[in-house]
Amino acid sequence: MEIDYAAIEAERARIRERYLGERRAASSARGLHHFALISSDVERTIRFYHELLEFPLTEIFENRDYRGSNHFFFDIGNGNLLAFFDLPGLDLEPYKEVLGGLHHIAISVERATWERLRGKLDAAGVPYQVESGSSIYFQDPDGARLELLADPLGEMYGTRVM
Repeated sequence: MEIDYAAIEAERARIRERYLGERRAASSARGLHHFALISSDVERTIRFYHELLEFPLTEIFENRDYRGSNHFFFDIGNGNLLAFFDLPGLDLEPYKEVLGGLHHIAISVERATWERLRGKLDAAGVPYQVESGSSIYFQDPDGARLELLADPLGEMYGTRVM
């Protein structure tokens, strides 16, 4: 299948013209409360996020919607949380990228932290890919794709996106 890149760029320009005005309205949202993922092993997930990535575990309690399931949270800065559920007894398939599903979660870190965490990924044998000198892409123990981005919040590769 041949991709019509000119048509894609024209559609991007049309969308930009329609939705990106000079004055952006305020968002109705206060912020990201939490982003929820599924864990196949609670302690392995905690070791990965709390110990390896240095995102402190903030709470763990029973999931109100599924008896016996844990709901646990990690601080990813700026008042935002990354949350997980384990769902014992469900026969869940391994992670796969599908339309409407998770592509990746990008988390902004300071450059020095980016370097330190890259070293920790190396030491732990976690494979990763570096892009544009400021993004590290890798997978968590259940296959969810993560990005550690050394750009400040609201910027992407030198472009203001907020």
